Amino acid sequence: MTEFSLLSAFMVGIAGSVHCFGMCGGFAGALTAAIPKGKSPTPFVFSYNAGRILSYTLAGAVTGALGSIAQSSVKSLLIGFQLFSACMLIAMAFYLAQWWRGLAKVETLGRGLWQRLQPLSKRFLPFKSPLSALPYGIIWGWLPCGLVYSTLTWSLSAGTALQGALLMMAFGLGTLPALFAVSFSANGILALLRTPRTRTFIAVTLIIYAIFLIYRTVNSIS
Repeated sequence: MTEFSLLSAFMVGIAGSVHCFGMCGGFAGALTAAIPKGKSPTPFVFSYNAGRILSYTLAGAVTGALGSIAQSSVKSLLIGFQLFSACMLIAMAFYLAQWWRGLAKVETLGRGLWQRLQPLSKRFLPFKSPLSALPYGIIWGWLPCGLVYSTLTWSLSAGTALQGALLMMAFGLGTLPALFAVSFSANGILALLRTPRTRTFIAVTLIIYAIFLIYRTVNSIS
C-alpha cells in the first residue's frame, strides 16, 4: 500500500461525505440537542467523530486481516482482490460524481446489523460529558453506507490488518471537513464541497488511479 492509496482514501472520504448532507443536517440537529445547555459543542463533536473513525479503523483492520489470511491460503486471491477493489473504486467515482447511483444498493448489506446497534446509541443520550459522545460515535460508525463498504474492499488487498486499518482511518479523516462544516454551520466549506466541479475532479482522479491499479495488477501477472 502506497501513500497515494491513503491519499485516495482520504479524497473518497472528502467527496463521499457530501452525498448525505440531508442526513447530516438532521444528525447535526440531533447531536446539538444532546449536548448539555451552556456547554461548548466542540469537544462533543470531536469525541463523536473520533468514535466514528475508530469504528472505520477497526473494520479496516478486520477486513485487512481476513484478506491477508485468504491470500496466504490461495496466492491468486491477491490479484482478484486488487482487481475487485479497483473496479469498486471506479464505481465509487461514478457514485460520487452522480453519474451512476447503483452503489447505493450495497448499503442494504448492513441493515440487519444496524437495526441491532442503533437502539444501543440511545443509552448515551443526552450526553453527560464529551466522553459519552465517544461510544455514541462508535455505534454510528456502523451506519450502512455504500461508500464505507466500498472503501473496505481496498482493505482486502491492503496486505495486513495494520495497512487495512490505516486505509480506513484515512477515509474517516477525509469525512471530517464536511461533518465539521455541518456541525459548526461553516457554509463556505459546505458550498465548496457541494460543487459539481469538486465532485468531478475527485471522481476523475479516482478513475485514473483505478486504471493505474488495474494496469499494475495485470502487468504483474506476466
